[in-house]
Amino acid sequence: MSPQDTALQAAVAAPGTVGAQVTEWRSARVQSRADLLAQELPVALVFNGVSHAVMLASPVDLEDFALGFALTEGLVGSPRDLYGIEQQAVAGGIELRLEVSAECEWGLRQRRRSLAGRTGCGLCGTDSLAQVQRALAPAPTVALAAAALGLAQRGLWQHQTLQQLTGATHAAAWCDTGGRVRLVREDVGRHNALDKLIGALTRRGDNPREGFVAITSRASFEMVQKTAAAGIGALAAVSAPTDLAVRTAQSLNLALAGFVRGNDGVAYTFPERFGLEPHGR
Repeated sequence: MSPQDTALQAAVAAPGTVGAQVTEWRSARVQSRADLLAQELPVALVFNGVSHAVMLASPVDLEDFALGFALTEGLVGSPRDLYGIEQQAVAGGIELRLEVSAECEWGLRQRRRSLAGRTGCGLCGTDSLAQVQRALAPAPTVALAAAALGLAQRGLWQHQTLQQLTGATHAAAWCDTGGRVRLVREDVGRHNALDKLIGALTRRGDNPREGFVAITSRASFEMVQKTAAAGIGALAAVSAPTDLAVRTAQSLNLALAGFVRGNDGVAYTFPERFGLEPHGR
């Protein structure tokens, strides 16, 4: 048995992965070998017995996911509205059964929607344009050094266990203002990874004003809105933002950076908060 196969066998029990036999070709050489795949399962979020959303997700850190999703989608007003979470394996996937306050249940019934969520989907099932851009409080103003963003992206890779094993997941990291990674969550879906991170931060009681989020994906509108909804003041992405993401970040007072790679990056809003002073053309 090769050292690679031995390592894979040892890692097969890693949560969120499954083993597979694959055939690869490299430099005209074909060989069969063991591999690891990222798990992807339907996860239903059920509020007080009523199914509200079904998302495709990695089946790890699901309590963090449930809380983060409920908060960033505006389904609960605060963690105090969520009384309990029960995880139940069912045919074809997993149910997350959330017990929420009567006030939240009434609100959910008023705006009930069905989210048949593909992995990359952020707004699947939204049934009106009014639900897309919610009224949110402005994000807090946070001051960072541009170098902190690069440090965060470099440090993030070291914490991406699922990505290193499978090559198929996104990650979101909570970083202090110096760029040191303090907490990471992974998922096959970039929105799910961010929801898991926000749920974990909330459960730990971290102050969202004392750091920023680094992500391994583009900064789309919903990633910006979720970050601001969590009360976090800055978002740094490895890829580009969309125009709606930039406009939303500007309106929500969120400092937004993209293409953060190595020591480089692009500030799309509030460059002064990253300590940047652009020179003349």
